[in-house]
Amino acid sequence: MTMNLTNEPLTYIANQAEKALLYEVALSPKPGLVDRYNSGAHDDMDFYTFIESIVSLTPYLLQYVQLGNEHEGSPIELFDKVRKLGMQAEKAMLKATKNINTHKGANFSFAVLLAATGFYVNHAEQLPFTEKDTEKVFAYAKAMSHGLVTHDFANLDAKPALSYGEKLFLEYGITGIRGEAEAGYPILSELVLPFLRANRNRPTEELLLENLLLLMSEVEDANIIHRGGIASWQLVKSEAKQLLQDSKEGNLKELLYHYDEILIQRHLSPGGAADLLALGIFFAKLENLF
Repeated sequence: MTMNLTNEPLTYIANQAEKALLYEVALSPKPGLVDRYNSGAHDDMDFYTFIESIVSLTPYLLQYVQLGNEHEGSPIELFDKVRKLGMQAEKAMLKATKNINTHKGANFSFAVLLAATGFYVNHAEQLPFTEKDTEKVFAYAKAMSHGLVTHDFANLDAKPALSYGEKLFLEYGITGIRGEAEAGYPILSELVLPFLRANRNRPTEELLLENLLLLMSEVEDANIIHRGGIASWQLVKSEAKQLLQDSKEGNLKELLYHYDEILIQRHLSPGGAADLLALGIFFAKLENLF
């Protein structure tokens, strides 16, 4: 399918982001994560909390795209605009979820990448995107996020209270999603999307569950590190790699059901991997991979 830019492309792009968030939460079973079957390692949220959260964020997804599309200044100036809007979106999310953090990290990244996409479609001829189009969006997102880690983590020693992301940076040098954004989302361009492109003809849920495991085996997941420390994160990475090997026998869902129970017992949730999966789904939708 080809969509000309005259046919409401900004709404179309925002709709793909909403679908990506819905695909991610509906994907089941996801080890340690909220899905259709249970709440994973979370005792304060469930599938319906995520639906409420996504509905609250949906108007902002379009506004992120529009901000980028209308922007005429520098990439960093666009980042400043979209971050302010992102803070409004986060407040709406927390109101909808009764102060439960469902999509804080995802909201940050979708804000950056939807704004970058909105800016880029001024120069694109049509949708769906090609791989080259997607890479240009990542390049612009990188320019938007230049200096972000240095800026956000400056003078932490003087702050009276630190977020857990700031604590992880001070203790381990982990830059989290800020570092991923400043690098232009290499996990998406080098791991997630090549996998989705190469396996586009497989059943969608199986494809995305395997992609989640792939992310869990590679990603520096601040959510796991916050809950269980570096050792727990390294263990999950190792176990995810083994599950990828074991699932070649065609028993992926059975393995994931069992591993979900293990991560629930450990109180571990690979939320960083889940956020990146949602972003990957968004670009896969723009490229019409499924």
